[in-house]
Amino acid sequence: MIDTTKEKEQFQVILQITATGLAELIKKSENIPAKEAVKSLYASRLYEKLENEETKLWHLSVPALFDLYREEKATGRITFPEEA
Repeated sequence: MIDTTKEKEQFQVILQITATGLAELIKKSENIPAKEAVKSLYASRLYEKLENEETKLWHLSVPALFDLYREEKATGRITFPEEA
């Protein structure tokens, strides 16, 4: 029997670590306060997709996710990699 509670907890830890890294890159690249960077990330379509474990976006590195974030900010679209 698979312990889905433990899997969900593990995913939440991965999501938190990933979101923290993304917010830090956003803060540095846009030269904005951390709180603003977090708000910008959470408001993005990318984060909406990242929160969904089934998209497998959490498999991507923080720099790769940051590139997708920048693409969304610049164009309003996200070109998801095939492996995600």
